[in-house]
Amino acid sequence: MSTHRHFEDFVLGETIDLGAYPVTKDEIIAFAREFDPQPFHIDEAAAEAGFFGGLVASGWHTVSMFMRMYYDALVSRVASEGAPGVDNLKWLRPVRPGDVLGGSATVTALRRSRSRPGIGLVSYDFAVGNQAGETVMTLKSTAMIRCREGGS
Repeated sequence: MSTHRHFEDFVLGETIDLGAYPVTKDEIIAFAREFDPQPFHIDEAAAEAGFFGGLVASGWHTVSMFMRMYYDALVSRVASEGAPGVDNLKWLRPVRPGDVLGGSATVTALRRSRSRPGIGLVSYDFAVGNQAGETVMTLKSTAMIRCREGGS
């Protein structure tokens, strides 16, 4: 018997806690040097003098931290078959060193795939916030999750 959740185990409207992720200055700088080397992500002095008034994480780094939380709390525990993409990704507030991110996934739709009846589609609204309760990022996505029973 599998210990993974299958499509049939999801409930419309349920909200899943994605846990917490502490953000460090070193991680912000390392990610940005590799993938998004804008001065406000890698240079503290330039960041202080700029629009954000201090070092901030790249939005793509925020997505990556979210993905780690999402994987650990949910993806690694379901019969995942991937996802076709994301919609409505929004960065609402900057993420700074010392922030502790938290997230949630709310199930907004459930349906069987028409082309692959052994797969269910679980749609989520995701929200990522900081320790002050401020939402820093939102997105929508649909996951492809194996059905326990083959499709009919």
